[in-house]
Amino acid sequence: MKYLLFTYPNCPKCDGLKSFLGATELGGDEYNLTRKEGKLKIRDYLNVIKRDEKGGIILPTLVIEEENEVLTVVNDQEGLTDWLRSRD
Repeated sequence: MKYLLFTYPNCPKCDGLKSFLGATELGGDEYNLTRKEGKLKIRDYLNVIKRDEKGGIILPTLVIEEENEVLTVVNDQEGLTDWLRSRD
């Protein structure tokens, strides 16, 4: 199981989720959406990411997958905590 974390610089919510992830045993990669690599990578997940009422991508976006199958998409520490508990 691995994660892909899509973030923006100077985003307090993104920084909070990054810190929380550091305290878990999950491993993965972070993609900055101001960089080309991040913009290209998020395209692979546009069909599963959550959007706000105006159609904008909610940040941070955390995609957890296993064997190239998306297990969940969450946008905050609470969502990740709930998902992790549901797996116990």
